[in-house]
Amino acid sequence: MELREYTVIGGDLRNVKLAEAIHSDGHCVNLFGFKNAGFSSELQETDDLETAIASSDIIIGPLPCTSDNEMLNAPFHDKKIHISEVFKIMKKAQLFIAGRINGKIMQMAQAYNIRPIDILEREEMAVLNAIPTAEGAIQIAMEELPVTLNGSRVLILGYGRLGKVLAKMLSGLGAEVYVATRKYSDAAWLRAYGINSVYMDGLDRYLADMDLIINTIPDKVLDQAKLELIEKESLVIDLASKPGGVDFEKAGQIGIKVIWALSLPGKVAPVTAANYMKQTIYNILQELGV
Repeated sequence: MELREYTVIGGDLRNVKLAEAIHSDGHCVNLFGFKNAGFSSELQETDDLETAIASSDIIIGPLPCTSDNEMLNAPFHDKKIHISEVFKIMKKAQLFIAGRINGKIMQMAQAYNIRPIDILEREEMAVLNAIPTAEGAIQIAMEELPVTLNGSRVLILGYGRLGKVLAKMLSGLGAEVYVATRKYSDAAWLRAYGINSVYMDGLDRYLADMDLIINTIPDKVLDQAKLELIEKESLVIDLASKPGGVDFEKAGQIGIKVIWALSLPGKVAPVTAANYMKQTIYNILQELGV
């Protein structure tokens, strides 16, 4: 394996563990954007952004990259890290790898002649990332529900990668699982696996009967009309990225408890998530031949 120099800028605990994992493989790793982390690391943080980036081959940003299209997500840093400043410092030969790089950031990278790669667009990363996300959601449900998941009626909105993992795990715990989907093919697979399928256009008939509802769809699927059908004792967990899939204001007014659980892999299993990220980054580099 060719040894390279990496720089990890900002992000949550996953990125710190990622930096340590890459370093343990013999690579040189610079760390920047964790001044207020409050945890120890075997790596020393580089004080200056330009120094951190200058000699690296690979620049690794947060997952998600940004929440405002201007700053890198750096919750553990004492100052804002402007994405434009990172791109300005970078050279054409350097790669920028982060998660959920939106169109505006892609355009900014193009303007600076930088090549960005969205790690969450990789199928292997998206699938593996669903595992700690699902486990984190189940942990929340166990802590918040007054009943066991075994025997509970659970509705999962969406049957993408995360929905598939959730359905399997919850079924294994003995929950009575229903999955809402729009696709006939998904309904067929659910039937093959012995899991109840619900079509989205018939969702209203099921909402009142659920102990737990987990949304994975990045669209406003639980609006006021649907929230009013949910029992007050039910728990709703929204796993969708911003702006989420629930009308949070209306849920609060109605009295429905909603937990918006973002970036769960970094909170519940940062070491595992970091290893998924590391392997995916190595896969990217191998495919690019760099």
